[in-house]
Amino acid sequence: MATQASGTSDFLKNLGKIYAFYTGGFLVFVIALAILEQVGVPNRILGYLFVFFTIAVYAVIGIMSRTAQVSEYYVAGRSVPAFYNGMATGADWMSAASFVGMAGTLFLLGYDGLAWVLGWTGGFVLVSILIGPYLRKFGAYTVPDFMSFRYGGNFARMLGVIVLVCCSFTYVTAQIYGTGLIASRFLGMPFEIAVFAGLAGILVCSLLGGMRAVTWTQVAQYIVLIVAYLTPIVILSYQKFGIPIPQLTYGNAIMDITAREQQMLQTGLASAAALKPHIQPFINYSPLNFFAIVFCMMIGTASLPHILMRYFTTPSVRQARVSVGWSLLFIFLLYFSAPAYAAFSKLEVYTEIIGRDLTAIRPWLFNWGELGLIKICGKDAINIDAVVAACKTVAGHPGVVRLQDFSINTDVIVLSTPEIAGLPYVISGLVAAGGLAAALSTADGLLLAIANALSHDVYYKMLDPNAPTARRLIVARILLLVVAVFAAYLASTKPADILAMVGWAFSLAMAGNFPALIMGVWWKRTTSAGAIAGIIAGFGLCLFYLLTTRYFPGYGVQYFGMTSLLNPVTGAPVVDVAKAMTLPNAMEAWPTLAHPLANKVGWFNLNNIAAGLLGMPIGFLTIVLVSLMGKAPSPEMQALIDEIRKPRGRTVLQEKT
Repeated sequence: MATQASGTSDFLKNLGKIYAFYTGGFLVFVIALAILEQVGVPNRILGYLFVFFTIAVYAVIGIMSRTAQVSEYYVAGRSVPAFYNGMATGADWMSAASFVGMAGTLFLLGYDGLAWVLGWTGGFVLVSILIGPYLRKFGAYTVPDFMSFRYGGNFARMLGVIVLVCCSFTYVTAQIYGTGLIASRFLGMPFEIAVFAGLAGILVCSLLGGMRAVTWTQVAQYIVLIVAYLTPIVILSYQKFGIPIPQLTYGNAIMDITAREQQMLQTGLASAAALKPHIQPFINYSPLNFFAIVFCMMIGTASLPHILMRYFTTPSVRQARVSVGWSLLFIFLLYFSAPAYAAFSKLEVYTEIIGRDLTAIRPWLFNWGELGLIKICGKDAINIDAVVAACKTVAGHPGVVRLQDFSINTDVIVLSTPEIAGLPYVISGLVAAGGLAAALSTADGLLLAIANALSHDVYYKMLDPNAPTARRLIVARILLLVVAVFAAYLASTKPADILAMVGWAFSLAMAGNFPALIMGVWWKRTTSAGAIAGIIAGFGLCLFYLLTTRYFPGYGVQYFGMTSLLNPVTGAPVVDVAKAMTLPNAMEAWPTLAHPLANKVGWFNLNNIAAGLLGMPIGFLTIVLVSLMGKAPSPEMQALIDEIRKPRGRTVLQEKT
C-alpha cells in the first residue's frame, strides 16, 4: 500500500512533464499522418490509425491506473489537483453534444441555438456558488450518499439513485450514439455494430481503474478534443480572412452568410420557407422556449451527478472551488469557438454545395448519405444516380442543389466541415478523433456515476453493508459492464439525435436533484418527508411531460390539450409527425421538422426538452410546504449543515476503506 501511495505521489509531482510529453507525441502523430496522406496512403487507413491509436493510448492510461482501493475507484483518492480536475471536468462536460451536436444546432437554428451555449456555460457558476464545494465538504462518494445522510434513510437514497440512473442513462446513450456515428463513418462498419466498437473504447478507460483511470484519461482526451475542434476553423479563418483567430473573423463570416442568403433568394437557390436568416432571433424557438432552454441547461448543469462527482476528487474544499474556475476556462475555449464553427460550416455549405450541379457533387457527401445522414430531394444521397433520380421527381427542378433540396443531420456538421471545405483528410481524421475523445470522456464519467450509485448506494449501503472491498469493486465493474451494453443496444436503435437526448437528461436532473440539493444545503428546516415528496412531485411531473410529448402526442392532445407540433401555416396541431412528413413539400412547409428540438411542445407551448421548468418549481414548492407541516430536523443535523457550509474544517462524512 505504501509503495502504491509513493507511486501516486511521484505521478502527481510529474503531471506537467507527463502531459507535455503526451501533447507533443500527439502532435507528432498528426504530422506523421499528414505526411502519409501526401505520399498516397488511403484515407480509410488514416481513419483507422486515428481511431485505434487514440483509443489505444486511453486504454494504456486506463490499465496503468487500475486500482484495488475503494477511495481510488470512487473518487480518485481525493488527490486530483485543481488544474487537472478542471481539465478532466472540461472533458467530462464537453460531450458528443458539445463537440458534435452544438455547432450543428447553431448551424441549423442560428441565433436560437445560442440558448444552449448560454445555459451550459452559466451552469458552472451555480456549481461553484451553490453546490459543488459543499458536497466536497460533506465527503460523499455519490450524490445519493448526500441524499441519504441529509434526509435520513434509504428511501431518499433510492430516489437519488433513480434520478441519477434516469438522467445519466439518457445522457450516456447519446454519447454511445456519438461514438457509433464516428466509428461507422471512419471505420466503414454498420452503425449497429459501430456503437459496440465505440463501447469497447469506453470500457477500457474506466472498467479497471474507476474514477482514478477516468480522471487521467479525461485529461488526455481534453487535449485531443480541443486541438481537434480548433484546428479546422483556425485554418478556414486564415484561408478566408487572413487571420488565424476564428473568434475575431466570426463577424466577417456572418456578413458573408447574410449576403449569400440574399443572393440565394434572388437567384432561386433558396425559397423563403426554407431559408431562415442566421442572425434573426426566435425563428425556431419562441422567446419562452429560448429562455426556458437557457434556464434548464443552466440548472441542469448544476444538478448532473457525473459533473458533481468530479468535485469529490479534489484534495480540499478550496481546491474544489478553484477547479470550477479552471473548468470554466477549459470549457470556454470550445464554447467561444462553437458559434464560429457553425458560421464557417454554413458559409462552406452555402458556397460549396448550394448551387452545385447535381452531377458534380463531391464524393465525400455520399459517405454520409449511405448512413442516412445527408439527403437531397428527400432521398438518401448514396450516389450521383440516386440524387439525380430523386430530383427528377420534383416538378420544375433546375438540376442544381437548392437549399430546400439539401438536408444534413445536425450531428454531421462538425465531422463533415473539413470535407466540405476541401481540407486534407488528415484534418477530418483529427476532428473524428476529437469527437471520439469527447464522447468517450463523458460516457466514462456517466457510466461510472451509474455503476457507482448501483454498487455503492444500492449494493453496499442497502443490500450488503459488510461486503469486503474486493467484492464491492467486482460488483461495481460488473454493473458498469451491464449498463454499458444496455446503453449501446439502445443507442443502436437511434432513438433521437444527440442534443435532444442530452436536453432530456438536463431537465430530469434539474427537476429531480436541484431542489433537494439546494434546500438540503441552504435551508436547515428542510425535512426528510419534504425532500422525498419534492423529488417525487418534481421528477414525476417532468418525466410525465417529457414522455407524453415525445412518445404519445396524440394521447396528450386528446386528454391534456397538448400538441407535439404546430403547423406554422395554420397553427393547428400536427399529431402524427411521421405522417406529416410524407405529405408533398413537407420539408418546405415545415423546414424545422428536420430538427426535433424545435418542435416538441405541449402545455403553454413549452418545448419538451425544457420540461424541467415545470418539474423544478413544483419540487421546491412541495419541499417547502411539506417541511413546514412536519417537525424540524434535529439540532444535530442542523449543526452538521452549518458545518458543511464552512469553507474549512473537517470533512463531515469520514471515509471507510
